[in-house]
Amino acid sequence: MANILVTGANGQLGSELRKIGFTALDEIFYTDVVELDITDSEAVEKFVLTNDIDTIVNCAAYTAVDRAEDEPELARAVNTRAAEVLAQVAYNNDCLLIHVSTDYVFDGTATEPYNEKSATNPQSVYGATKLAGEQAIRKSGCMYIVIRTAWLYSSFGNNFVKTIRRIAREKGILNVVDDQTGTPTYAADLAQFIVDIIHNSEILDHEGIYHYSNEGVCTWFDFAKEIVNLSGIECVVNPVSTTEYPTKAKRPKYSVLDKSKVKKIFGTQIEVWQDALRRCIKELDK
Repeated sequence: MANILVTGANGQLGSELRKIGFTALDEIFYTDVVELDITDSEAVEKFVLTNDIDTIVNCAAYTAVDRAEDEPELARAVNTRAAEVLAQVAYNNDCLLIHVSTDYVFDGTATEPYNEKSATNPQSVYGATKLAGEQAIRKSGCMYIVIRTAWLYSSFGNNFVKTIRRIAREKGILNVVDDQTGTPTYAADLAQFIVDIIHNSEILDHEGIYHYSNEGVCTWFDFAKEIVNLSGIECVVNPVSTTEYPTKAKRPKYSVLDKSKVKKIFGTQIEVWQDALRRCIKELDK
């Protein structure tokens, strides 16, 4: 039995956690910014004490990658300050903190998958604030699991899958970058992984950083083509270069994550991204 605080509960990952649920014996407190300001240390401390919280799952994040370049203070508040607050409160109250981070902590210059010991070098405000959040957690001394993930999508919220389906139907033609490589992650799979490790009796012996995404490798162009095909939409998908599709924030050219550690430590079975996407499309088509 656990008393679990889930922050950012209205986002993609938080919504998937709500849908999956934990166990009947667990007491779950789903909060978003309206219910709990996680940048306010006094408010978080009071909430944790009042509800006897022993596990915090932080799904909250500022994820507008391009807008973060113009709103660095807001990105820093959500991605760094909130992580620092949650970590300090977790330390004060002997809580386990599970925190979700990103592949954008890497610079994308690698040619083989990044593992947990790979050097970080974020190239955007978003990536830098997420890395600072990781560092604050590690510095706090709290019990923690940091999960770096990538290219997250879901049947909930706004994401690449939904955007591609909408534009494909509206315009019948898409131009998508074909020189940025990574791996999509179905938020439902990440949510199930989080539920599983929370109930792993040895979790406190395995604190640290882990990488989790679905299996396989693709470009955004490959991802978009598969979305269109699985959705049965008549649409031409054209590959373009990053230089032809400039964005305010620099994206990693290569950000495939090595999942060897999470599979070895937790025995996690991870589905290939195409099969996970197929399940999400079926959910969206219901």
